[in-house]
Amino acid sequence: MAENRFYLSSSPHFTFGLSTQKIMMAVLIALLPECIAGVLFFGIKALVTILVSVASCVLFEFLFQKLTKQPVIVSNLSACVSGVMLALVCPPTIPVWMVVIGAAVAVVVAKGLFGGIGSNVFNPALTGRAVLFISFPLAMGADWMLPKKMTEALSAAGKLDAVSSATPLSQIAGGTFTAEAGTYLEYFLGYKGGCIGETSVLLIFISFLFLLTIKVIDWRAPVAMIGTVVAASFLAALPSGITEACRSAVLSILTGGLAFGAVFMVTDYATTPVTKPGRLLFGFGCGLITFLIRKFGGYPEGVMFSILIMNAVAPFLNNVTSRMYGYGKKGNRRPDVSKITQEFDLRSIPQEEK
Repeated sequence: MAENRFYLSSSPHFTFGLSTQKIMMAVLIALLPECIAGVLFFGIKALVTILVSVASCVLFEFLFQKLTKQPVIVSNLSACVSGVMLALVCPPTIPVWMVVIGAAVAVVVAKGLFGGIGSNVFNPALTGRAVLFISFPLAMGADWMLPKKMTEALSAAGKLDAVSSATPLSQIAGGTFTAEAGTYLEYFLGYKGGCIGETSVLLIFISFLFLLTIKVIDWRAPVAMIGTVVAASFLAALPSGITEACRSAVLSILTGGLAFGAVFMVTDYATTPVTKPGRLLFGFGCGLITFLIRKFGGYPEGVMFSILIMNAVAPFLNNVTSRMYGYGKKGNRRPDVSKITQEFDLRSIPQEEK
């Protein structure tokens, strides 16, 4: 006799035919241009970092699921996505053994111990990067490798003695940044120091359009995050003149990891709100915290910390922006508890109606 099984889950109870594997494959395709550009910009070191990160994440997920006697689901490619993202938010000069530690934290601590894919509270890749950033600050951000084209040009001009330099965001925070002709275009294309996958805003924008077109991500959180940072940067620099305000607003996008974080991190299904208003608020919070850290914090970049902080707030945003079906357009307003109790309490029904 066939066994009948009932699967209980919250609404909605329809699907568009997208499996986890298909979604992860789409994200990997979107990340491919950043991977190729990272290797072209920074050389074999970037390729080694990406390969080690992906292999470590897959291995740690396989071992963790085997040791905890869970079904092995590495074939859904979620570990590959975490590995690629972790590598792309790390500098190309990071030692290989640090990448392995970051992968273990991302897959085992941030995801596995919370129940696996879909149950994690914090973005796995950013959690792994945060642990590496706090544990090994010199390796994660003291000196940054410049892209090959910039290194060759500066060396020929006698302006560079080594292949390391501060990031533009660090220079802006330290007040040593000077923009020359063509600087903005170079930054847009990716010719600047930074993490492996965060340098080219052009490629990140193309990936955003690709994921948006195939309906894998929603536009609200990324647009709200970037818009908030741009608006706050513009208003903060406005007392220095309209030219300086526009310059500050443009550089807020072209420098740091804002674009990459907005496209690939704040669109994570498991760690961001599911409601449309919640995503807007989530993006706004990420953008505001990013700006505050950049402007007043001790670190030049605030994208990582802002997203992790808002990951913790995401369940609350889901709660306050969700809608209760059956209560009309104002379904987000919770009815009185006593009325709900009375509505479903059989003892409140007269005996003749039972």
